[in-house]
Amino acid sequence: MIMALLLDLANIVGGFLLAISLLRRVPRAGDSLGRAADRAAPFGWIVGIIALVAGGFYLLVHLFDGPRVFHFEVVGILVGVALLWDRLTRRKAPPALLLAIFGLIAIVVGLQGLVTPD
Repeated sequence: MIMALLLDLANIVGGFLLAISLLRRVPRAGDSLGRAADRAAPFGWIVGIIALVAGGFYLLVHLFDGPRVFHFEVVGILVGVALLWDRLTRRKAPPALLLAIFGLIAIVVGLQGLVTPD
């Protein structure tokens, strides 16, 4: 249960960090969201590691013991890779718009995971 909560929170926070370039454009809320993202950005690598570990754990569990692979763990692994991209590959990050759209998807998946029973 704790691992599921960690995966969902990593999807939400990681998605927020990835989607901040779009969220800054929201009227009346963009500046506040931008300041929050600037404060959380140095810890993005921690969120990425948590997303990779929790997503990988559930991927292995559902591959070997569970009914099927769910989208929660796939999105979690992709969030972890996106947040750790520069540390893993030493290459330039993918386009910001692509990451921002994926971040919004990750937020929705994380919220869905919070209300979905284990």
